[in-house]
Amino acid sequence: MNIPSELKYTKDHEWVSIDGAIATVGITDFAQSELGDIVYVEVETVDETLDQEEVFGTVEAVKTVSDLFLPLSGEIIEFNEALEDEPEKVNSDPYGDGWMIKIKISDASQVGDLMSDEDYKALIGA
Repeated sequence: MNIPSELKYTKDHEWVSIDGAIATVGITDFAQSELGDIVYVEVETVDETLDQEEVFGTVEAVKTVSDLFLPLSGEIIEFNEALEDEPEKVNSDPYGDGWMIKIKISDASQVGDLMSDEDYKALIGA
């Protein structure tokens, strides 16, 4: 199970990479393996400002559809449009080409609410 130490995590199995006031978000290796083959990623919240833990989109796998929860409050400024044609990138490269959105963070104090890689490993029993 790949759980990069430089990232932050949520109990909802999203990862967060923070670069200044911009956060890149995707789902974890654990989440994509539990979902199975991902066939569609839907994000219709670009240019919207949402609160932490609000649903920002869905990921559809062969057997199920799961909501995606915003790890930090802010404005969704970008969607990884490559996923429209190749949603399987989430399976093959969840921390790279399979990223989902970028957020302009509105409350930097929320970063402290995110889990470390060690906390996330404990959550999933890795």
